[in-house]
Amino acid sequence: MELMYPQIVTGADLLRGIIKLDTLAPLLKRRGATAVAIVNSKLYGARSFYKVMQKQGIRPVFGLSIYIEIEKGKSVFAYVYAKDDEGFRNLLKISSAVSTKEFETLPLQWLGAYSKGCILLVSITDKSWEGVNWVDTLSLLINRVGKDSLVVGVSRPGGVVHFEEETIENSASALGLSIAAVYESRYLDKEDAFAYEVAEAIRTGYKLNDPSRPKNIHNDAYVPEEQEIKEWFIGKHKWLENMADILLTCNADLPPNEQLMPIFPVPEGETAPSLLAKNCMVGLKKRLGTIEKQYEARLRYEIDVITKMGFADYFLIVEDFMRYSADNNILTGPGRGSSAGSLVAFALGITDVDPIKYGLIFERFLNPGRVTLPDIDIDFADNRRSEVIEYVARKYGQAYVAQIITFGTLSARSVARNVARVFDFSNEEMAFLSKEIPSRSRITLEEAIGESKAVLDWIAIDPIRSRWLKAAQTLEGLPRNASTHAAGVILSPVPLVEVVPLQNGADDIYLTQWPMGDVEERGLLKMDFLGLRNLTLLDRIRAMISYDKGVQINFEAIPLDDESTFTLFRTGDMTGIFQFESDGMRNALRLIRPNSFEDIFAITALYRPGPMENIPLYSRRKNGEEKASYLHPLLEPILSETYGVIVYQEQIMQIAVQFAGFTMGEADLLRRAVSKKKREILQQERIHFTQSAIQNGFTEKAATEVYDLIVKFADYGFPKSHAVAYSLISYRLAFLKANETAYFYAALLSSMTGNNDKTMALLREAEAHGVSVLPPSVNHSQYMYTVDHSSIRIGLGAIKGVTPTFYKALKEARHSTGKWKNLFDMAASLGSDIFTEKAIQPLIKAGALDVFGESRAVLLASIDAAIAHALFIRPDDGEDLLSDLMPAVARPKYSPGGTMPRMALLEYEREVLGFYLSEHPAGEAKKTANETYTDIAETGEQGFVKIVGLVMEIKRIRTKKGEAMAFVTVQDETGEISCTFFPKQYATSSSDLVEMSMIHIDGTLEKRGGKVQILVQQTKNR
Repeated sequence: MELMYPQIVTGADLLRGIIKLDTLAPLLKRRGATAVAIVNSKLYGARSFYKVMQKQGIRPVFGLSIYIEIEKGKSVFAYVYAKDDEGFRNLLKISSAVSTKEFETLPLQWLGAYSKGCILLVSITDKSWEGVNWVDTLSLLINRVGKDSLVVGVSRPGGVVHFEEETIENSASALGLSIAAVYESRYLDKEDAFAYEVAEAIRTGYKLNDPSRPKNIHNDAYVPEEQEIKEWFIGKHKWLENMADILLTCNADLPPNEQLMPIFPVPEGETAPSLLAKNCMVGLKKRLGTIEKQYEARLRYEIDVITKMGFADYFLIVEDFMRYSADNNILTGPGRGSSAGSLVAFALGITDVDPIKYGLIFERFLNPGRVTLPDIDIDFADNRRSEVIEYVARKYGQAYVAQIITFGTLSARSVARNVARVFDFSNEEMAFLSKEIPSRSRITLEEAIGESKAVLDWIAIDPIRSRWLKAAQTLEGLPRNASTHAAGVILSPVPLVEVVPLQNGADDIYLTQWPMGDVEERGLLKMDFLGLRNLTLLDRIRAMISYDKGVQINFEAIPLDDESTFTLFRTGDMTGIFQFESDGMRNALRLIRPNSFEDIFAITALYRPGPMENIPLYSRRKNGEEKASYLHPLLEPILSETYGVIVYQEQIMQIAVQFAGFTMGEADLLRRAVSKKKREILQQERIHFTQSAIQNGFTEKAATEVYDLIVKFADYGFPKSHAVAYSLISYRLAFLKANETAYFYAALLSSMTGNNDKTMALLREAEAHGVSVLPPSVNHSQYMYTVDHSSIRIGLGAIKGVTPTFYKALKEARHSTGKWKNLFDMAASLGSDIFTEKAIQPLIKAGALDVFGESRAVLLASIDAAIAHALFIRPDDGEDLLSDLMPAVARPKYSPGGTMPRMALLEYEREVLGFYLSEHPAGEAKKTANETYTDIAETGEQGFVKIVGLVMEIKRIRTKKGEAMAFVTVQDETGEISCTFFPKQYATSSSDLVEMSMIHIDGTLEKRGGKVQILVQQTKNR
């Protein structure tokens, strides 16, 4: 008998199995297995399984575990195997059908439609068959799939014989059905049974000590040795032979790779190429006015290449949804990646970058010598990206569009925490593991623990922790959950279910069961719809300006030579500017001192590991401190724009064209080949390049030197097309910051709601730019930050406790009655159901009711009186016939509230806003002091520092020697910092340590545990 494994549930099945292919395949090969079948609950991992097993010389068989709904509320378990290619296609449909139903079962009537080319093995010893009339149910299945395609499966887990085995045999015999042995494997070795149980607990959300946790029914679901299989089915070797026959009958292969290009619906009398050419000419004329010969020739060349490569439909599809975006005011990016090098993309409105103006190369994007699908990635404002995906699904049909699945795996930290949770470890232990095990990508649990003596010591204390570690290491790296790829969308010319398995996704758009690599390998077109937060920021600024001024900003019309914008870049004033916010990038800007848009995108390309070594050289040459030099005179026209420094991949291609006479397509292939740094390829290309250069009239020495230059910079080169396109976003943001400063900060603040530290920093920066900040106001504020007479008005949404629902009611009431004069007007307008203490108290604490001219203490004390007034004016029962008359009659009075201490007022603001709106005492102290103090937010990480602030918290402790010391939290208007008073200093300064009092501190900065603290040297109570 040949050794075969007919039911393998792999780790790809989201913890329903924990078998890893990289350990399974070599094991089966060593044992001499000839065939193996995957039977996951979905077709997760099917392609990888096929390729890995085939590589080991083992016949891979596609299978699926399903539940067949035989009647309402009753389903039975079965395996479906693909016998041939038609069976595989039906397996795609079965998996899709099951995965798009609420209860993930296959209706009996659907089974017949999808059964051709498949073998159905009903696992009659499974618990789902209990209480089922076997003969009747099997007869139903025979009617659906035919007797030749139905087999009865019987399992003997661990060799245990089912108590009704004889009855099963009789039933099968009576119906003329054969019986096959079932021995399902969900983990590799016997010792992995506990790890599998842990995986099940993680998957189902139970803890191991939970008495309600379902009992594990897979105690012997390991991968048995051949002898064990024979022993389990002793006396029933015919069943094993029948199972082997099933697997040997199955010859389904992975479908061959093919290009499945979607079709764009063209008008009658048009073809995709003719429509593409027409739209390109119209679009280019609209952009340029007059089309010069250079542009026309380039356009015709690109259209010819696109048409010959069969991509005309693709460009029309992208043009169509970009037009939809423009028509619906959905902001898109100016381009991304190499697609910005296409004049066709520019003409169709797919990009905003003129490739001829910026010297961009089409072949970097689409190379006739390298037939791969073009990659046009589109950025959208992230709050409206889904609208475009929904449009594409509507236009081409739900069955033809899907988003791509992605799997979250159990990384070192993730598996440690997940397993710890089901072990019911304490919160302290969970926090300890999170702290000690880093979240670095690719680090293994073994490596992480090896780096932490604390974890090793912790494990050694308790044997249960050793079990935790063993289980965690077994599960490490397995897929834990499925989610939607951040950008990928696929579009097919045929219903997707014909080529890829599907499952339910979000917003009525299907999700593929295969990840991006498998989907692309199948030949489906993937388009990336990326959400970019910075485009949302641009869009918000544009919308605010349009609303307030009635002017619609055309981003393409923004001048690229605005001096105020370049001043921001040169000074490194880059808060809120895409790509340029980091300290390193700001330093590069100050060093290079850009005065043209070309400098901006050069810095974008240079500021990366490797190329950034050339930033000082670029700066010296750009600013006339050093003369640019060139290895060969022919390089000067190519490298002069970057002062003799190779910055872009396109420059490498141009060098190959000029020196070796390569076509642009050949130059692109050279660039790709050399960047791989493989010795054989480097030598092959060296010979190719130098021989071509010699034939082109250059000396061997010159050719070799230039080739060496190409090799050196092949990894450094950055796509110029991407640098130009993304720098346009950066420049546009900087332009608005320089020229519409209040709107820029208002929009940026709105995007930072909830991030208190960044909000405080932005408010300070806005004021430093001459933009005043107005407090929230129930009469003037909208939900988000807005611009109010050139000042920024804080929105009510910035106040904790103010919900969108409450704001909507407030806005409607304010619109109906006009601005309120006092608290009681507001209460009467809103009504007592909206005007509640819970809703109004945060508004008062934030200063949003200061407009009424009363102190916050009085307003807080008067809330009950205002509610009573609202009930009097508008009773809850809705009888408000006198509501128009009552305000004139009722004259409510404010309740006395006393005086609110300044610190209480500040703390209230911090409580509901997350920052101080009124001036902090530390701010006042800094203004009147004779000394210069550092803002806590600007202290840095080392060196001597002087601060002044409020003592917020004091934690007094004693050292091992019994000496007193303290850890003190000090706060100014910019933030908080921990200050350490060692015993000697504490003895001197203890009298200065009074909570909520001002203190002056001199000390040195130290970073410990990832946080900066001050080691105090001197204090003074203010």
